[in-house]
Amino acid sequence: MPPKKSNTLTEAELRLMKILWRRGESAVTDLVAAMPQGQALAYNSVLTTVRILEQKGYVEHRQEGRAFIYWAVVREQDASRSEVRHVLNRFFGNSSEQLLLSLLGDGDISQKELERLKRAIREAAPDAVTASDQVKEV
Repeated sequence: MPPKKSNTLTEAELRLMKILWRRGESAVTDLVAAMPQGQALAYNSVLTTVRILEQKGYVEHRQEGRAFIYWAVVREQDASRSEVRHVLNRFFGNSSEQLLLSLLGDGDISQKELERLKRAIREAAPDAVTASDQVKEV
């Protein structure tokens, strides 16, 4: 039985998507030329990868002469959210708390990052306590 197709991005797919998000519409030759130094892929590898991205629904193409022009149809922010949801589900049982505790527990967070997280948590908190949330003293 073949492995289940994944909608998450491989490293090679992500490199190409980053180029498409940055450059916009690009032919395969443009993608090959725009690959970061030391991470170059052969033309056929880029072509195969971009076709996989199209099957996954990340890119579309049109033909101009003999060349296919590809562009991203998934925004970078949406792809990022999807990847985080995938990791959240796969490793943390859909618990945002467990994910954040894991990130905080590794010790690699700076004081500045911690302050930004605290501010984001405060801003995400409900503005008012509802009547059902209030506890009556007896």
